[in-house]
Amino acid sequence: MSMQRRKISFVILTKNEEKNIKRAIESIKDIADEILVIDSGSTDKTIDIAKSYGANVIFNEWISYPSQVNFGISKAKNDIVFILDADEELSDELKNSLEYFLSSDYEIGIITRRTFYMGDFLKHIWNNEKLIRVFKKDICKYSGDLHEKVICNHNKYYELKGYLNHYSFKSLKDQFERTLKYAKTSADIMCKNNKPFHIYNLILNPFWIFFKFFILKAGYKEGIKGFIIAFSGMFYVFMKYAFLYECQKSKEKELWK
Repeated sequence: MSMQRRKISFVILTKNEEKNIKRAIESIKDIADEILVIDSGSTDKTIDIAKSYGANVIFNEWISYPSQVNFGISKAKNDIVFILDADEELSDELKNSLEYFLSSDYEIGIITRRTFYMGDFLKHIWNNEKLIRVFKKDICKYSGDLHEKVICNHNKYYELKGYLNHYSFKSLKDQFERTLKYAKTSADIMCKNNKPFHIYNLILNPFWIFFKFFILKAGYKEGIKGFIIAFSGMFYVFMKYAFLYECQKSKEKELWK
């Protein structure tokens, strides 16, 4: 159904994203009615770059990804919001599809994300992720701790055409440093919630994740890159349960309290 084009606010979360933020904003500057950057303490040129594009930059202390997004949504001036990570960009086809969405009566949009990894876009694993990123701000909210969920109060969706391009890792070093960080954060959440440690989780779950990524999700079709991705998933799960074990043992001893 065609109607008057609705205005849209893009919400971008940042902290030291000077290598990414220009690409992200360049991809939306011609379609955005508002660019809202929620920064949690950048010490590089992120804020200066964002302001040079006319973005409204607001500082908010980091608690979690969902709480930061919800804060950004609450500050958006327009009814339609698009949640964009600083390491993402909209393809031209996605922007054209978004214009159609804005001139319709749809209230929730699903986008398709693909990942750039070691020189080009992956075709199998980490590809064709379906995500809710654009919606009327009073009908959806983010929840969760480490892995966010988008909860909407109705389910009339429009699937946008084109890709949201994701430039997730600068290097293998960056990938595994962040994998270790996420594993520690996940383990801390489990430990705080008193999730019991089981040895079979430490031994079996990593192999299951490798099999899932490499075989079931067709990582093998990506060759060496697929093997590395599957191994990184295996590493993440192993370290998550190793950190959980460490946390629970530290609770028992409390040597460094």
